[in-house]
Amino acid sequence: MTLGKLLLLGAAALGLMGARAAPVADIVLKGGTIYDGSDRPPFVGDVAITGDRISRVGPGGPATARRVIDVRGLIVAPGFIDPHTHAEITGDAQARRLAPWLAQGVTTIVTGNDGYGTYDIAGQTRALAANPIGPNMSSYVGFGAVRTAVVGEGADAPTAAQLAAMQALVARGMCDGAIGLSTGLYYPPQKYAETAEVLALAREAGRRGGLYDTHLRDEMTVKGQLAAIDEALQIGRDAGMPVHLAHLKAPGSEWIGHGSELLAHVQAARAAGQAVTADQYPYTASGTSLIAALLPGWAQAGGIAAIKARIDDASPAGMEARTRLLAAMAENLQRRGGAENFLFTAPGRAWSGRRLDAVAKGWGIDPRDAALRIIHDDPEGAALAVFSMAEPDIATIMQAPFVVTGSDGVAGHPRIAGTFAQKYREFVVDRHVISLARFIRQSTGRTADILKLDRRGYLRPGWFADVVVFDPARYAPRADYAHPDDLAEGVTTLLVNGQLAIDGGRLGTALSGRVLRRTGVPHCPA
Repeated sequence: MTLGKLLLLGAAALGLMGARAAPVADIVLKGGTIYDGSDRPPFVGDVAITGDRISRVGPGGPATARRVIDVRGLIVAPGFIDPHTHAEITGDAQARRLAPWLAQGVTTIVTGNDGYGTYDIAGQTRALAANPIGPNMSSYVGFGAVRTAVVGEGADAPTAAQLAAMQALVARGMCDGAIGLSTGLYYPPQKYAETAEVLALAREAGRRGGLYDTHLRDEMTVKGQLAAIDEALQIGRDAGMPVHLAHLKAPGSEWIGHGSELLAHVQAARAAGQAVTADQYPYTASGTSLIAALLPGWAQAGGIAAIKARIDDASPAGMEARTRLLAAMAENLQRRGGAENFLFTAPGRAWSGRRLDAVAKGWGIDPRDAALRIIHDDPEGAALAVFSMAEPDIATIMQAPFVVTGSDGVAGHPRIAGTFAQKYREFVVDRHVISLARFIRQSTGRTADILKLDRRGYLRPGWFADVVVFDPARYAPRADYAHPDDLAEGVTTLLVNGQLAIDGGRLGTALSGRVLRRTGVPHCPA
């Protein structure tokens, strides 16, 4: 054999060795305890990630990778999915990182809940393409946004032309990729809509494969909440769409200790064949405002300017209205357990971190008059945490097979930064209400199934690489009612579409979240 041939063979051999040594994955999470988002038992193995996809799940990863992260003794799971948020998705890159969610291991959020948000899904998608966020995001068309844009903030019923305009906005939002229609029938101006109006819009979302997500019209009385659930179920049946009940809970003096009755009402519909699910946050306090918690619907009509005018009205008719208003406020206070259950959460006010009863006592006035003063002078400072639920009811609801984890995250409440970690620490580790496997299932695959997210929520080859790794001994919330913005701890690695959002326990700078739009929507222009 000539020297030239020997050199060629040697070069080929070196090339083959180089090819064999080339990385076959970008990242391998090695040796962790894997919960894949399904009901499959956990197992020890590796998760390989190539580009934005999972390339392998199981024992024994690829021979080589650009980076191997040792996760032995840690939990590896699909990134958590939060189906109910009120995330602010504007601002600079730091704000758009949405660190409260990333630090908990959340890789996908849903917005437009409670009927808020937008109906301009296409515009929102363009904005986020230019200014991306940390986690992925999917959105509902908000009934409140639609009604406000067409009818306004008043209590008037829509005309036929206005109803048609609202239907067109819902249809357009669905065709642009929304996952469904969201309502907040507890809040004005949505609460002024009759069931038939809501149903007319829901049908537009239903025929395009959407989900009906709703903050119930009434939650504070047994009779009211059961009737509100029946209304939601009727809308779902008549619109031909699944129903998702937002932040299911047993609040108020009438409901305490009756969480099982609430579940039984929903389970009866499921047993009859209707698709009904719910989400839940693991706290005894809701997040709301003095306006929503205390004022009757008629007193909220027209928005804050009209509310202030009613409070200022010293005419005989105005005084008569004030008497009615104070009576209704007294009833609402009683339903929520009294002024001592109202904790102010808006920062930077003299009353921040104090209870309504204490504020009123300091001012030497009735709690109702104190509430009206704050509503009038500083409505932005009227944000509350209202302690109206019992932990046994939370635990009962949490164990239902159709309930998933959702934060309803709002500023000033620890659930924005703590929900998933709080649920794990209190209800898995400390109280043993649910297992770790169920916690992960309720926070990943089951949620993805409800929302019909494309290739999210499970650790499977070919699926998007949204992955959380957390330390089971350290994963815990740090947020409380005094420090609601403190980030959770214990997540060591977090990937969003294959990019490291948390590395070595530290938040990175990547903004790799994507808008998760539904595609192939029926009854839409080609």
